[in-house]
Amino acid sequence: MALWGGRFESGASSMFKQVNDSLPFDQVMASQDIQGSISWSRALQKAGVLTTDEQAQLEGALNDLKAKADAGELDFNASSEEDIHSFVESALIEQLGDIGRKLHTGRSRNDQVATDFRLWVREHIASLRSDVVAVIRSLLNAASRHQEAIIPGYTHLQRAQPLHFAHWCLAYVEMFKRDLSRLDDLKVRMNQCPLGSGALAGTTYPVDRHAIATELGFDSPCLNSLDAVSDRDFVLELLFVASTSMMHLSRVAEDMIFYNSGEAGFLQLGDSVTSGSSLMPQKKNPDALELMRGKCGRVFGSLQALLVTMKGLPLAYNKDMQEDKEGAIDTVNQWHICLCIATEVLDSLQLNEDRCREAATQGFANATELADYLVGKGIPFRTGHDIAGKVVLEAIEAGCAIEDLPLASLQAVCDKIEDDVYTVLQLEYGVNQRNILGGTSKETVTKALYQELENLDKQG
Repeated sequence: MALWGGRFESGASSMFKQVNDSLPFDQVMASQDIQGSISWSRALQKAGVLTTDEQAQLEGALNDLKAKADAGELDFNASSEEDIHSFVESALIEQLGDIGRKLHTGRSRNDQVATDFRLWVREHIASLRSDVVAVIRSLLNAASRHQEAIIPGYTHLQRAQPLHFAHWCLAYVEMFKRDLSRLDDLKVRMNQCPLGSGALAGTTYPVDRHAIATELGFDSPCLNSLDAVSDRDFVLELLFVASTSMMHLSRVAEDMIFYNSGEAGFLQLGDSVTSGSSLMPQKKNPDALELMRGKCGRVFGSLQALLVTMKGLPLAYNKDMQEDKEGAIDTVNQWHICLCIATEVLDSLQLNEDRCREAATQGFANATELADYLVGKGIPFRTGHDIAGKVVLEAIEAGCAIEDLPLASLQAVCDKIEDDVYTVLQLEYGVNQRNILGGTSKETVTKALYQELENLDKQG
């Protein structure tokens, strides 16, 4: 049943229906459409459009329909309806006759879909937030399992300075905490109700838009009907938050793919998140991580697609805006899957602490400690930096680590170097000297770890 057929003498072509009909994907908003329709029926009854009995019949039929939708008992694929709005209205008319035809009084699909989509996004903010919290908890658990482990830190993918593995975990915790804050900000900004805005100019019926907004859990009604029906900022924000979080997941994946490689050998992944080769029996591939990294581009594409769609649209509603849903629905699904997979990967990893320690002592990562040591001997840092560089050249020529050079060789470069330098050049010394807020010392990292665990427990 088309909601607009009276002015037309013939029906839509099959090809037009294929491109125009949105029921194949907007059916996911069935529950939200029914929820909004119940509130609208109550508003119409208070405005004197519906009798108490008519509203009760509508609400009863809508609740029955919602129960079937929630139970998965509605066969959307067998329907020829254009969208979820016509599907619901057709079901009401079939059951209630003319009473069902009264529900759309004063309402447009423009404010209806804007309301449905906001309800759908808001509901998924809550579930996605739980997914992000689960990743944070898995990172903290991995950090707790390996609190003593030291790994090489990298810049430019070259060994730079050693740090605790827990510090690496906590770096990603900070990223995902920002994702949580963005989700919370999104909820605040998008939690206004479009219903009652009509097609673009409002409605002539005296409905109480504040009451509708409150009933649907919104903070307030949208303040401008023209903006209310044409705004898709909340979808763009959702896609941006998802894209940023997927970028964080991709970075986690990239790090772990390298750490899992035969060249690094820092960790092993569980069988449940890896796969084998059809040709090479020895292979154990980090496919879960590679798929997380790969799906990132898919989510980025949805954000870019909607930005391009929206940038050329005049006010108010245009059918181009129907393109907002498939990308957003797919993005939410892919983001959810990747967050869940990330928790499984993190929970399965086993760190090879001996190999991590061995790698952390290589690459002359204690050269900065030598430069800082020379500062303590009264030498300016820049001069100490130059001296440390010359010591590295000595070590390369000798084919050994800095700490394995004899004192005589060190003093040949700088006579300020004494026996006490060997304590400074030890792995734990350099790591634990960075005992400053945000640093990688054992004390700082342990304190940060337990603070994050405590915060997470408070959040539930």
